Amino acid sequence: MTVTDTAHAVDPERGTLDKAASENFPVAPFFLPRDWRTDLMAVYGFARLVDDIGDGDLAPGGADARILGVPDDGAGDRLLMLDAFEADLRRVFDGTPRHPLLRRLQPTVRRRSLTPEPFLGLIAANRQDQLVGRYETYDDLLAYCELSANPVGRLVLAVTGTSTPERIRHSDRICTALQIVEHLQDVAEDLRRDRVYLPAEDMKRFHVQEADLAAPGAGASVRALIAFEAGRARDLLDEGSPLVGSVHGRLRLLLAGFVAGGRAAVGAIAAAGYDVLPGPPKPGKVRLLREVGATLRGEG
Repeated sequence: MTVTDTAHAVDPERGTLDKAASENFPVAPFFLPRDWRTDLMAVYGFARLVDDIGDGDLAPGGADARILGVPDDGAGDRLLMLDAFEADLRRVFDGTPRHPLLRRLQPTVRRRSLTPEPFLGLIAANRQDQLVGRYETYDDLLAYCELSANPVGRLVLAVTGTSTPERIRHSDRICTALQIVEHLQDVAEDLRRDRVYLPAEDMKRFHVQEADLAAPGAGASVRALIAFEAGRARDLLDEGSPLVGSVHGRLRLLLAGFVAGGRAAVGAIAAAGYDVLPGPPKPGKVRLLREVGATLRGEG
């Protein structure tokens, strides 16, 4: 058990929020106004915990299950845990939630007039992960990203008071791209969870079998497939990047960081020769800063 896992068993709120430091990009960077940082961390806490429930990553000890009212014999049932978490989420909007992370979220919801829909989308995505482990087409994968990723960007816009239909469209493209990039980085880990987020139609096109994804390193066919999917993610980032120029000040820097983080990750995947099987290719700080600068200048 790691230090963070131990903390989670004792203090579910602290254990979950500690994970913010390991994300691909800062969740609530120091340069944002304090009230934005507070609210973004509250949203992050929700999103991180629902993912931990869906992935079965909660620490032993059952602290979260007990808080949510799930019996000990149901703590390992992810669907039961997600149902209990959804019930507690609804208390955020019409009562008093039980979980400390949802109590932390409640003032944010009220202050920013947030609606249940994006939160319910994230829960639905994790529920789908328990039932669907393969995606036949790219459109099927995009529909999953509509639940698993796009609500996060919509919540960022809502918290910062900058939502418009056009910005939401651009944000959805960026968030979908970031989700695809994360899937590409985690192909081997996802397979160990019996999940494959590479569309089956694309695997067939590039003559890739699931057994190929379990190898220590990627062969030519897997590399070609990963390069193809990475190109799709890069195109989505380019399509969504006008979002950065549509806002000003510190929010512009935050959104540039999201786009740059995706571009830098795609660059790291390319630099690894599209061999993602030994482990997730991660960009260094220099590459990330270079991409931030290019994104702020409006360069593709």
